[in-house]
Amino acid sequence: MATVSVPLSVVRLLEVALTCVSFSLVASVGHSSSSYWAWCMFSWCFCCFLTLLILVLELARLSGRLPISWDDFTTAFAMLAALMLLAASIIYPSVVFSCPGCARQVAATVTSCLAFLAYCVEVGLTRARPGEISGFLTTVPGLLKVLEAFVACIIFISLEPARVSAYPGLQWCVAVYALAFIFSLLIIILTVGRLLGACPCPLDQVLVAFNVLAVLMYATAVIVWPVYAFRNNPRPSNCHHCPWDGLVVVSFMTCVNLLAYIVDTVYSVRLVFFVTPS
Repeated sequence: MATVSVPLSVVRLLEVALTCVSFSLVASVGHSSSSYWAWCMFSWCFCCFLTLLILVLELARLSGRLPISWDDFTTAFAMLAALMLLAASIIYPSVVFSCPGCARQVAATVTSCLAFLAYCVEVGLTRARPGEISGFLTTVPGLLKVLEAFVACIIFISLEPARVSAYPGLQWCVAVYALAFIFSLLIIILTVGRLLGACPCPLDQVLVAFNVLAVLMYATAVIVWPVYAFRNNPRPSNCHHCPWDGLVVVSFMTCVNLLAYIVDTVYSVRLVFFVTPS
């Protein structure tokens, strides 16, 4: 870690500066009642504050005294922050404003994109390399768990309750999203809290079994959700970010999570059954 400590600190300082600039530029434009605006502002503030807190704790040498797995926590946060800023960098210019000549909004979008790249660099610096002894969340399957949980959150906020309650097929899809999300979130919490050792069964085999089950469930959701969500439900002519668009978001994110679980399953099976521990 000594070889990456200086670059990592520089990257985190850059993240704080870029997210602070994005937040300040958007705040200077004025308040908006849009929930998308609130999401973007929360993303920039949350990432800026937590990154600054991580820097302070590490500079004060207090991170080692916390009862959590610090490497797992910082890596999981960097992955989550990258995903949040990617969403904000897409949502803000495409939904909140559509003014190519608005200098401050364009500058905020650019700095948000740069902050996203900075967090991607941090993930690359902190991720465990093959053969290293590290926490689960610093490995590829651990990072995929963060991605899967984040995508599930996007699905949940895009659901249309009235449409879901009308069709049992859509209710099955929601159950798939919820079960997979709960398990992924549980793994993340147990890892950060250093509680994985209390698991009475082999964790790697449990993860493989769950990933296979999640792939099968998500495969059904990829088919069932569009069939029932868009049956006799064409897009309204006056739809501008209406609930119908949320159905499209859920369909797309379901495919994204299916691909994530497939990659997670392949990687986990390879580690468990085809890689001999050194």
